[in-house]
Amino acid sequence: MSFDEWRESIGRDKAPPRGSSLALQALWHDAHGDWECAHNVAQDDKGRDGSWVHAYLHRKEGDLANAGYWYARAGRAAPAPKVGLAEEWAEIARTLFGRG
Repeated sequence: MSFDEWRESIGRDKAPPRGSSLALQALWHDAHGDWECAHNVAQDDKGRDGSWVHAYLHRKEGDLANAGYWYARAGRAAPAPKVGLAEEWAEIARTLFGRG
């Protein structure tokens, strides 16, 4: 499956594609409009990828202090304020998909 096919599944399917990592599943649920499910799935991923998605989700929520904690756990700097949420989502998704 290509990244574009994975991304298209968001508007078409009721669940993330099989084989998606927990971090990618969390991003999929977020893009599907289910922040709460995305957050729960991100919490299940104890690694750096899950922490990165977790940070993004808290940034989206507007809880920047909590986001900062999770960016640090992911070993990443928080994006500059000018970086939009959609741009950050795409960067994370493409990076994680490339590892799969």
